[in-house]
Amino acid sequence: MPKMNMLQAINDALDIAMADNEKVLCFGEDVGIFGGVFRATSNLQQKYGKSRCFNTPLVEQGIIGFANGLAAQGSVPVAEIQFADYIFPAFDQIVNESAKFRYRSGNLFNVGGLTIRAPYGGGIAGGLYHSQSPEAYFAHTPGLKVVVPRNPHQAKGLLLGAINDPNPTLFFEPKRLYRASVGEVPEGDYRLPLGEAEVTKEGKDITLLGWGAQMEVIGQAVEMAEKDGISCEVIDLRTILPWDVEKVAASVLKTGRLVVTHEAPLTGGFAGEIAATIQERCFLYLESPIARVTGLDTPFPLALEKEYLPDHLKVYEAIRTSVEF
Repeated sequence: MPKMNMLQAINDALDIAMADNEKVLCFGEDVGIFGGVFRATSNLQQKYGKSRCFNTPLVEQGIIGFANGLAAQGSVPVAEIQFADYIFPAFDQIVNESAKFRYRSGNLFNVGGLTIRAPYGGGIAGGLYHSQSPEAYFAHTPGLKVVVPRNPHQAKGLLLGAINDPNPTLFFEPKRLYRASVGEVPEGDYRLPLGEAEVTKEGKDITLLGWGAQMEVIGQAVEMAEKDGISCEVIDLRTILPWDVEKVAASVLKTGRLVVTHEAPLTGGFAGEIAATIQERCFLYLESPIARVTGLDTPFPLALEKEYLPDHLKVYEAIRTSVEF
């Protein structure tokens, strides 16, 4: 299998989807000849023409409104929001139109072919307007799917799964891993299932749960914990909405402990939803309180980015605290 970084894997997925279905369109700010600010759409306009890969005005509400209209008419739009931080002008279009289109029409119409790509998260010294993790805002909205890959193999398979899923899907890409994460990626079309978490490592003492860029952080913390003799089970949630309650609960019933980590702030973060659900399912089996290792309840800082981010040392500390409770 060829090795790719995450950007190359995403570009490959888009290339395959556009070659397979002429109704697949790719558009956003600077995605044409420029290939987007991160070059995720490089060479697609040259290959498929300006009618299928093109620039839009710098109007996020317009990008998603246009995408909703295309999807409602049977096209398969893949709309790029240049940074996830700038998805908020399109919030109304996503939560009040994309998410409700099928429901309000009694399934006469839908925008199920819609996929929205957006790079999220910190680690690139982007400051408060280029580092946010907004997945929890959309997890509150029935009618959407929310997906976050952790590496190139997952990015390609999950993106192809999202493009071919009959529901509007938000696809958040961990931008600090775009070029840093490199791995083997199968050639051709393959699709990973949405809504299914993946147990990436089995263990018996504690369950660690995350998604996206935090999976790398969890891996570093687990290496430290296992030197202490702590057996860790690791789960990549992959899909935030709908999330795989059964697989997470089964793991916690086995280990009796759970640490959830994400970059977004603590208050209202998706870890709170997970913790509430798992304590309902697993209360009598828990050996310690469910722990959350997250970003802080502040705007994302520039100079203090390392202090803000939930790194492997914070996750390791949570593991030790949980096991020694």
